[in-house]
Parts: sequence; structure tokens; C-alpha cells
Amino acid sequence: MRNRIFLLSPANLGGTRARLVLNPDAKSDLACRLRANGVALGELFTFLSSLYFRGKLAYSKAFCLPPSACSGSYVITANAGLLDPETIVVLDQVRGMAAARIDAEERAYRAPFELSCRLLSEKIDDSCDIVLLGSIATPKYVEPLLQIFGERLLFPAEFVGRGDMSRGGLLLRAVKAQSELAYTSVLSSTRHGARPPKLLPVSRG
Repeated sequence: MRNRIFLLSPANLGGTRARLVLNPDAKSDLACRLRANGVALGELFTFLSSLYFRGKLAYSKAFCLPPSACSGSYVITANAGLLDPETIVVLDQVRGMAAARIDAEERAYRAPFELSCRLLSEKIDDSCDIVLLGSIATPKYVEPLLQIFGERLLFPAEFVGRGDMSRGGLLLRAVKAQSELAYTSVLSSTRHGARPPKLLPVSRG
């Protein structure tokens, strides 16, 4: 059986929820813990992104199969490369991420990202797939990743044509059904496609 590691695209640090958490006067439990001893990156991004990141994190936990030296998933960040979702981050770190720009041409983003990917590549062998849970429609993730992982870089085929909320719902449904999605190579795939039909409502019975 092949090993599998997931790479999760980050939550939006410029949205309304992010502003609430990063406000130095915020009184919520999450904001207070972030200012004090920090919170897990996965917990923070789940709050900021809600459905989409929650789906990615739950899916990666359900279906990862990492080699012994690796985590089952890593979050792509704007200025710190790949981080384990359990990594504790504090307010200043998150503000630094919020101020950085995720762009394939931005050295402050790309240099630590590529370094993290190279270090990860050294820990795994050809029997380990890297699955991107994020957009392949732009080069910001795909270009650096393909240079290092090549044909081992996969993504869920059903992501094509879907928006963020639809992808999040798709992932959560897969977790509930314990049915892993089919993956395809980023290198040889169609990166844009027609929007698929809306997901059917989940039965509450």
C-alpha cells in the first residue's frame, strides 16, 4: 500500500473572522489563547475558514498514511513553508503570515515553501504520494510543488470546477461515508473545468 501525505492550502487571513481574532482587544477564547500561549495552526485556520479548511483537515486525518518520519498532513503558509497542523502559533506569527503574499513570484513565500518541500522529499521515497487539497488553477501552489514532487503530486479529481464551499462539503461527505476520493496527477490533469452539479443535501436520518 502506498503512503500518502496531504498538503492543505491555508485559510484566508484577510477576512472578517481573521480580523476578529487578530484584534488585540478581542475577548473570544481563541483570541485570548492566541495572545497568551498560542493555538494549534489547524484549529485557528478551521475557525477562520470554516467549512473548506474544516473539510481539508478532517479528510487528511481520516485518509493520511504517512511514512513513520512524517506527519500525515502539512499546511502551506505564506511565509513559513509547510507546518504541521498541530504546530502552535502565537499572535505575532499569525500577523506575519497575514502580511505576507502567497504568490509564486514572491521570494518571501516561495523560498521557505520550497525548502520545506525539499526537506519533506528527502524523508519519503517513491512509494509516497503527495496530495494537494487546494487549488490547482493558479501557479501559486502548483508551480513550486511540481518542481520538487513531479508526478507524485496528486489532487482529488472531483475538485475540478468546484468552488471552495463545494470542495469543503465534498471532503466532509467523504469522511462521513469513509469513502476516499479518487486522485489524479496534477502534471497531466485538466486544471480548469465545467462546474459540476451541486452536492445533494446530506441526509439527517
